[in-house]
Amino acid sequence: MRAVLTRVSSASVTVEGEVVGAIDCPETGGLLALVGVAREDCEDASTLASKIDKMADKISGLRILDGEVAVRDAGAPVLLVSQFTLYGRTAKGRRPSWSDAAPGEDAEPVIEALRTALEGHGVHVETGRFGAMMEVTSVNQGPFTVLVEC
Repeated sequence: MRAVLTRVSSASVTVEGEVVGAIDCPETGGLLALVGVAREDCEDASTLASKIDKMADKISGLRILDGEVAVRDAGAPVLLVSQFTLYGRTAKGRRPSWSDAAPGEDAEPVIEALRTALEGHGVHVETGRFGAMMEVTSVNQGPFTVLVEC
């Protein structure tokens, strides 16, 4: 599992003209979390739950908000967006290969479990719409962006 975390003061996801998820947190800041699930993540059910818990702990606990505060400590929100393209391979040719990304039917329950795990850490979570063509907007703070792999 791989996540790109961006510190934001606001972010939203729009699908077909409808805002389906949004956070607005100019004072505390929040995170836009673009999360990709790898094919190999879904191959071993015994380690998948551990990866989900570890990712939820990282997203909620990394001290990356202003003043080196974590999302769960600040009461800050997270906008969680599924992003299979994080597993695009670009080493050869000019067209990315998506073969390392988990198929949608495998990735969707992982993203949902991650949302539930984040909420279990006391984090308010908004989401995009899995599998939809989404327009993601954000007002980045910093900018401050990190890559997390579990």
